[in-house]
Amino acid sequence: MRNVLLPVGAIGLALLLFGLIVSFAGVSPVEVWVLLFKGAFGDWYSWQNTLQRAAPLMLTALCVAIPARAGLVVIGGEGALVLGGLACAALAQSVPLPTSVAGTVVVCLAGALAGALWVALAGWLRQYRGINEAISSLLLAYVAIGLFKHLVEGPLRDPASLNKPSTPALDEGLLIGTIAGSDVHWGLVIGVVVCLVAGLWLRLTPSGFAVRVVGGNPRAAQLVGLPATRLVVLACALGGAAGGLAGAIEVAAVHTSANAALIAGYGYAGILVSFMARHHPVAVIPVAILFGGFGAAGSLLQRRLGLPDASVLLLQGIAFVLILASEALRDTDWKAWFAKLARVPSDGPAPQGEKA
Repeated sequence: MRNVLLPVGAIGLALLLFGLIVSFAGVSPVEVWVLLFKGAFGDWYSWQNTLQRAAPLMLTALCVAIPARAGLVVIGGEGALVLGGLACAALAQSVPLPTSVAGTVVVCLAGALAGALWVALAGWLRQYRGINEAISSLLLAYVAIGLFKHLVEGPLRDPASLNKPSTPALDEGLLIGTIAGSDVHWGLVIGVVVCLVAGLWLRLTPSGFAVRVVGGNPRAAQLVGLPATRLVVLACALGGAAGGLAGAIEVAAVHTSANAALIAGYGYAGILVSFMARHHPVAVIPVAILFGGFGAAGSLLQRRLGLPDASVLLLQGIAFVLILASEALRDTDWKAWFAKLARVPSDGPAPQGEKA
């Protein structure tokens, strides 16, 4: 109950505060809340936009969630995503690939490998050089974005891309198609499957259990002889692979090439999704859909109410702060707290004949 009620309460309070803030701009909070729901889940068109945005969020959230189960705070999913997209486009450009499902799998694996190596570097720096993984992964994300821009605007640039530098478009046979009868691409299914597999791996396999032991009690892990360093780097690599796969899917399913549109903040939003899901891979799925809906509703708020499209980023920021704050309440003994609150102190001496 606590694991569900605290995040839900934080989201509810975030919506209330967001409504209060937009009210200063002369906008009705109730209308904002209604449009948020309609833009996210109001009809089939809204659902498609929501699910398209949820697909990369699931995978970038895993980039945070899996290392977190090993006791690390990795927030460099944006770097894994852009390098995964870059690796996908670069491999398709430089190597002849079969224009079939096999070729699509290869470019997606290339993206996953690029992300895995990049985030594993943060784990290696933590274990062998004592560098805080939150700082190193965030700084590595900025390095990855700089490297991405340099290559896309330089050596890998398609000469035909004039105003918007990008790599050459992937062959049509390498693209990830849409699910029949919708505009939602198969990347959503891939994201759900990867989340389920990650959850089963952590819960049912010896290596997944060992990762959880390292994250829950490092001293106990050392006493029983678990290879903590190797497990930490493994968790970072698996998380980075999920982030890199998100970038490859965005290239192969949405953008068809690597360009600046790939830097859309999915890696940073994935941090919020993971924390709200308590770093549980299966819980990431509904939370990613929720925040995908918030992102999809931004354009509707802009068209109907004149609010900036990025106003939903304010909502996400408020939600992130409140979710982190709610962690301080997780160990509170609410029964004792309410009992203390309900207790009425005595205002004077007890009547004669009664014990004080």
